[in-house]
Amino acid sequence: MASNSGATGSGEDMLRQRNVTDPQQEVEARDDPMPTQKDRKEKKTIGRTPDGVGDLTRAVFTVPQTHDMVSQILSPSQPKNLSDLVVLAILGAHIIAMPLLPASLRVPIYAVVFLFWRACYNAGIGYLLHVQSNHRRLVAWAKKTKIFVDPKTGENKNLWLYRTLKREMETKIPQDYTFEDAPVEYNTWLLFRRIVDLILMCDFVSYTMFAVACGSQPVDESLTRTAARWLGGLSLFGFNLWVKMDAHRVVKDFAWYWGDFFYLVDQELTFDGVFEMAPHPMYSVGYAWYYGISLMAASYKVLFISIVAHAAQFAFLMWVENPHIEKTYNPPPSRKQFLEHENEQDDPPPHERQDGHVNGAPPLATVSQPSPVHNLLGLQNIDLHRVTDTSVILLQIYIYSFMVLTPSSTLFQALFVVNATLWRLWYSLGVGFLLDRQSKRKRWTRHFLKYGESTEEAWRQWKGMYHLSMTMCYASFVAASWKMYSAPADWSSGFVLLRHVIGAGLVALQMWTTISIYQSLGEFGWFFGDFFFDHSPKLNYSGIYRFLNNPERVIGLAGVWGAALITGSSAILGLAILSHLLALCFIQFVERPHMQKLYGQSMRGESGLSRSFKRSLPPPLVQLHGSVDKMLTETLDSVDDFVDAARPKIAAGMSVFVRDSTALFKHPTRISITRLAPDLAGYDPKDYSVEILGTSSVSDEGGRASVKPGDDFKALVFEYGAPIKIRWTAPLNHSKRDWIGLYMVADNASRDVTRTSSQGRWVATNRDQYDSIISDRGTLVCDTRVSGHERMDGESKDYLLGEMEFAGDKLWWITGVFEFRYHHNGKHNVMAISLPFEIRIDKFDADDADTDENGLLRGAVEKALLHLIRNCFDRHPDIAPSTIDEPYGGLVEREGKFAKRVVYAVHRMFGIELAPEVVQADGNVRNLAWRICNAKKVLAPWMSLSKGKGTPTQPKY
Repeated sequence: MASNSGATGSGEDMLRQRNVTDPQQEVEARDDPMPTQKDRKEKKTIGRTPDGVGDLTRAVFTVPQTHDMVSQILSPSQPKNLSDLVVLAILGAHIIAMPLLPASLRVPIYAVVFLFWRACYNAGIGYLLHVQSNHRRLVAWAKKTKIFVDPKTGENKNLWLYRTLKREMETKIPQDYTFEDAPVEYNTWLLFRRIVDLILMCDFVSYTMFAVACGSQPVDESLTRTAARWLGGLSLFGFNLWVKMDAHRVVKDFAWYWGDFFYLVDQELTFDGVFEMAPHPMYSVGYAWYYGISLMAASYKVLFISIVAHAAQFAFLMWVENPHIEKTYNPPPSRKQFLEHENEQDDPPPHERQDGHVNGAPPLATVSQPSPVHNLLGLQNIDLHRVTDTSVILLQIYIYSFMVLTPSSTLFQALFVVNATLWRLWYSLGVGFLLDRQSKRKRWTRHFLKYGESTEEAWRQWKGMYHLSMTMCYASFVAASWKMYSAPADWSSGFVLLRHVIGAGLVALQMWTTISIYQSLGEFGWFFGDFFFDHSPKLNYSGIYRFLNNPERVIGLAGVWGAALITGSSAILGLAILSHLLALCFIQFVERPHMQKLYGQSMRGESGLSRSFKRSLPPPLVQLHGSVDKMLTETLDSVDDFVDAARPKIAAGMSVFVRDSTALFKHPTRISITRLAPDLAGYDPKDYSVEILGTSSVSDEGGRASVKPGDDFKALVFEYGAPIKIRWTAPLNHSKRDWIGLYMVADNASRDVTRTSSQGRWVATNRDQYDSIISDRGTLVCDTRVSGHERMDGESKDYLLGEMEFAGDKLWWITGVFEFRYHHNGKHNVMAISLPFEIRIDKFDADDADTDENGLLRGAVEKALLHLIRNCFDRHPDIAPSTIDEPYGGLVEREGKFAKRVVYAVHRMFGIELAPEVVQADGNVRNLAWRICNAKKVLAPWMSLSKGKGTPTQPKY
């Protein structure tokens, strides 16, 4: 089911998917006349480079035309340079080594060589792209070393390197490019490309040579089987070649070489062809050649190393590319867009909704959407206080214990297969019947309304029942498969090992499909929310639904077929067939009618995969495909009519019980790395100082508090989340790589050396000294020279002064006592330590707070909460609200850290524990204050008694 107005997944989750055009725009584009060759030549691509701070642009330039890796290295028509010759020499060494190596060493040596280049790709290139995406470290390195700066300026001392780079790059790009005038980001990308060319070409050649070394003819293999094996392998290789070529046609060199990690282009891309066929085609179906080569080589060694390499590629996608794409192309909406979206909603704000209140607290659900918090699915959502979660866990413990402790006799095998069959029948037919009744008569909701419950309660009970049914259906299937499985005596005989490999692959495919469906639909769509809530119908063809209208129909049950392959059991095969047939019936008779009723003509007729497949077929086959589709549709409509006529005779009530499960704990890990400078001669710690500037929350003047050692002072106390400004002094010869870190006082026993990690809470004293833009965030003033005549401490030497501010992620988001430490030359030698200061959250005092005309404290709570939340949201104008009714910025929902800060502060200020999801769902200060006041009202008697009061006081909230 692809419908979900509350989907959590992004619609643009394709590999390197940039600026995706609307499908309607794609149709219009295809109807336009094709551009002429002259138009193509005159059309230039415009690039924009970031400025290093924020998302603004600094330079606009014309992006020259470049060529793909294979043609520029291997094509005789393309000009060659020194780097091309180096790459060709290394590739030749890989090939020449084959006949020179002893036969017994070829396989292990080529395996090690391939794994080395694969590690260079996924780990090496992955690391470079990661630090470039998060810190722009490659560009910072190029600026620091000045390798692209003309030596005539006197800043670049390496004339030979400059000339070599200039010759290399201008040879490859003869038009629209000048080495001296190109932005440093573009030149850095060109240099990065040369590294990528070397690694990718060596990765391909070393894998091919490994496959050649492992290739063999299976014993007693017939000529027919050999021909089929080679035909299948060549087909996969040819298909993979088409995928790569079509992908390059769409994304060009810019995205092929990860250009948007360095600069952006003003260009709209239409993602058709292979990008409509599969998600992340260059990393998914784009590696089909691995399995084609494995088939032709007839080697399990090649197959297993292919699986490892393919898994590494998916890890690269998950940890490097996807986070960058999300950050670059799917930023949170601006405050203006967010406010416009809020104004479109017809529901009253939570604090004005009176129906369905529990303990007077504002509900998180509306008539059109359920509560977005306290979800069921996922280990992170396990709550053992919820009977659903506890029931599911106990039932799974029961069935798996019974599976392990009972013998695999014929009786128990039959028992487990029957049990799995009954659960499958209930999950498909029983749950399907309930959903059908809910779609047509709202029977499930009516039942709870009859007893005075709310729609939200009906939804909660439905989720529990569905989750329990689904969990037990698959748990019983796993138990039955376990009972029917017996380990093979000889893994090398026949296709035993291959069956296990393919079966495990099918299980993994179903797991990936399930995760992709949940990411696209969210909790609302996963539990068929549009059967229960009347929301604005809007189909969402994002994520996996971009390619398949119903993934469950094709690959959603791949795992049950994998289990049938692995077990080799006819009973499990029959259960797999039954499961798939019932799933198809569920889609056809439950989901499809409801979606047609709800969404009508907005339903998509063909999936992206179907469109791509039809475009590749010859016209006669397309016509045949249409005739078959028509026949199947008419047949299914006839079955629908028959079932509708038989329903009154089959209808009989069903009673349901519900429950569900899951739990997770996270513990942060701290890594300590200590680096010491070998020689501190000439540096006197007395010449260094760190002085705290800022507004102390206990300052009598309420103004600027500057504290120095030796003063008669009160300890500084700062508000939770308030930015802290400091001033440092250092001698004229201090290292430009000095830095200041923020630490808890109790973390370091030594005053001379820091032995704990700053965990990112540090700022460099001078800009552009580290290969990271994060180190410069917070640097305000650098190396301002102060004359010795202006000194007030009796010294006469000149010194340098600077200022910096610690805010946001560079602060500690807990309470405690902290200090700043000045470190020497990028190491951990301490030159100066500030006076300690405290970060505190004052408890809300109801007795001293002002009440309104009704004697309530809600206004005081709102005022205190607004100031607290602004600090927690870094006082950012696009995130932090300026009034109690202004909604939070979109980034609050995207990044959970802001809500976690608020939860911590609210617990200490008001004594109320909330979940981060509640903070995000409330959306503004007024709603959150309303929730806190009602929670205090409910808990007031117990909180009063815990303080020793004999009689609970009347709450004023």
